[in-house]
Amino acid sequence: MNKGDKVYIAGHNGMVGSALVRKFRTENFSNIIVRDRKELDLSNQEAVNAFFRAEKPDVVVLAAAKVGGIHANNTYGADFIYQNLIIVVNVVEAAYRNGVERLLFLGSSCIYPKEASQPLREECLLSGPLERTNEPYAIAKIAGLKLCQSYRRQYGSLYHSVMPTNLYGSGDNYHPGNSHVLPSLVARIHAAKVKESPEVVVWGSGSPKREFLHVDDMADACYFLLQNENPPDLLNVGSGVDLSIRELAYQIKNIVGYEGELTFDSLKPDGTLRKLLDVSKMRALGWEASIDLSEGLRRTYASFLDESERGALRLV
Repeated sequence: MNKGDKVYIAGHNGMVGSALVRKFRTENFSNIIVRDRKELDLSNQEAVNAFFRAEKPDVVVLAAAKVGGIHANNTYGADFIYQNLIIVVNVVEAAYRNGVERLLFLGSSCIYPKEASQPLREECLLSGPLERTNEPYAIAKIAGLKLCQSYRRQYGSLYHSVMPTNLYGSGDNYHPGNSHVLPSLVARIHAAKVKESPEVVVWGSGSPKREFLHVDDMADACYFLLQNENPPDLLNVGSGVDLSIRELAYQIKNIVGYEGELTFDSLKPDGTLRKLLDVSKMRALGWEASIDLSEGLRRTYASFLDESERGALRLV
């Protein structure tokens, strides 16, 4: 990539997209293209085609997606599969038709089979059934990476994908029903502190293990890969370290300064018992995460407080 390249970041208002904009600006890229949902509906094929014809970006980073936690995925499966499929189909085809040289698609670690051996290697894709609670979202993400892979093989376009682990950080979604586990815990434990509630009930047994990556590390990984002349079609991006939901909840409790009790509702679904990515391929290329979880949680809680005070907290 060159500093003068025209870079379109799709989904720039989201947590990942905003981190990517910060990263590219830090690296002195001055020709960054962004459009919010009111300006460009990525589910509208005609609008997407017109945008690409007019702007002719050199590089596209596709971070736009409909995302959510277990409850949202379980409840709105049709929305998750349809919206994520139509976004990637419209953007990839329009990019190819308008001569985009390079496209990076952001997938998700939920693409891997529920019972795949840990840590999850890229090669285990499509080797078994998916986790039922997020299957529609996972299928859309699998289709997206296969779409990029197919365009690369058939047309020679340098379209490739990254599969991030659970991301968190500045700009996360704190909706009480649709957010992921980490921001949900931050918001609920903070609210309990403010209200001086004696107890916070955590969804599930607390025993499942999850890996987390700060969104600024994710943006750095994407930038790193876009400098690589011949990256693999698919790469995992994560910290390579996991912990139980119980351990995560107590870390957040300590950082927030909540003095009440945490209890775990084992009648609620846990989802996949463990989901740790094998990040050896990224490390072999020369990249690894630099923000450990403790530091990342402190940054996240500080951002949460700042966003709350400014009325800028995402609740979607």
